[in-house]
Amino acid sequence: MQEKIIILDFGSQYTQLIARRVRELNVYCEIHPFNHLPEIDEYVKGFILSGSPSSVRQADAPQIDFQQFHGKLPLLGVCYGAQYIAQHSGGEVTPSEIREYGRANLLFVNQESALLKGIPLDSQVWMSHGDTIKHVPEGFEIIASTDKVQVAAYHIKGSQTYGIQFHPEVTHSLDGKALIENFVLNICGCSQDWTPDTFIETTINELRTKLQNDHVILALSGGVDSSVAAILLHQAIGKNLHCIFVDNGLLRKNEFEQVLDSYKHMGLNIKGIDARERFYGQLAGIADPERKRKIIGGAFIEVFDEAAHEVQKELPEGIEVKWLGQGTIYPDVIESISVKGPSATIKSHHNVGGLPDFMKLKVVEPLNTLFKDEVRRVGAALGIDPLILGRHPFPGPGLGIRILGDVTAEKVSILQQADDIYIRNLRESGWYNKVWQAGAIFLPVQSVGVMGDERTYEYVIALRAVGSLDGMTADWIHLPYELLAKISNEIINHVKGINRVVYDISSKPPATIEWE
Repeated sequence: MQEKIIILDFGSQYTQLIARRVRELNVYCEIHPFNHLPEIDEYVKGFILSGSPSSVRQADAPQIDFQQFHGKLPLLGVCYGAQYIAQHSGGEVTPSEIREYGRANLLFVNQESALLKGIPLDSQVWMSHGDTIKHVPEGFEIIASTDKVQVAAYHIKGSQTYGIQFHPEVTHSLDGKALIENFVLNICGCSQDWTPDTFIETTINELRTKLQNDHVILALSGGVDSSVAAILLHQAIGKNLHCIFVDNGLLRKNEFEQVLDSYKHMGLNIKGIDARERFYGQLAGIADPERKRKIIGGAFIEVFDEAAHEVQKELPEGIEVKWLGQGTIYPDVIESISVKGPSATIKSHHNVGGLPDFMKLKVVEPLNTLFKDEVRRVGAALGIDPLILGRHPFPGPGLGIRILGDVTAEKVSILQQADDIYIRNLRESGWYNKVWQAGAIFLPVQSVGVMGDERTYEYVIALRAVGSLDGMTADWIHLPYELLAKISNEIINHVKGINRVVYDISSKPPATIEWE
């Protein structure tokens, strides 16, 4: 078993960032809703209580009995977590006279404190709170202050319990990494033995034990998650893994052939299925984004179910496919068990959801404890092609949600050509690996143009490129004007049906990364 830090989530937008910072230290951690405490065994080395959009003064504020591990295991309260510990220990939390949000500097630092070892005076931290700890209870010592907040950090004497008013997990807290390192390594005593190699070894052994001689069917997408999941399963059970790669007609130009070839070179037992006409037929005349997503998901399930039956027919009598392999990653798991339940639907998830009950398959998810960047590191350790590992995220519905309005084979062809020019230029210019996600969007508007001496009335292509860590927030990338000009010129000159190219300079939030 793996030693771990438990993060109890009170709903903060930064909770996943805390987990990422802990894992950057090669220490495993898990996020659990505050109201669903995990089993506390000998592998738990410490607890972190997250921030929250709630106030500890609210009648319906999130509640937890932290006394069950206070004094037994190291405990760090962050923002709301710190206020909660203070208030429920006899302290006073009041509304801030001046709401402190943004950068602040520590004017007092007790550098003798184990938590603040190496944190310099005047260190910049990031504040985000509307309440203030006015008075700390007896037995608490203040170990850091800013000019506006006297209790920026505290320690409960005689224990390993700490509270901090600021957020060390965000990059604006310049010494936040050192503080988290002090807590996780020095106070909790974690050994930093959670690495890609140990994850691979442990996961393959667990898969062999769980699956034994059973057969697994897995839908591949050409993306990072499904590819890494496939290789882990392949190393565990070999030819008992049956991979299916469906061409839904909404992939990028030549992607079906290129990816299928890559997978075969990786030794996978894979079957490619051309289902383009089925998808186009079911999408005909449908413009609503949610309906398109559901149609694409439903058509995929139909194709996949038929392929699964074909796999079953090829197996010896008495042997059945019992498992469905999926590339689910940790953010998907966190979302499904969030503090307030699954968040409000902005759109159906990009990836195809669970398959219907009639397939009667158990689910195996080798990556459901990993963040996206961790999946890439595991993939690199497995020796997977860097072109697959470095591939930008691509939605399950593919170009179907990058064509605004109804989908036709003609529009798909136009978008594939434009997108191919865009992505190729990003690669050739060295910008592809500086961008988290990029793609072209086909707009359902036509504009007037002039080509030669002729007046044209053709479609518009929008280019999107964003930088992000995990897709939860994203900012648009400032591509060089010269590069944008070259891409625009090439698209307009080579893609019949396009006479105008625009660049999307919206961040997320308020805009989403995809347009639909």
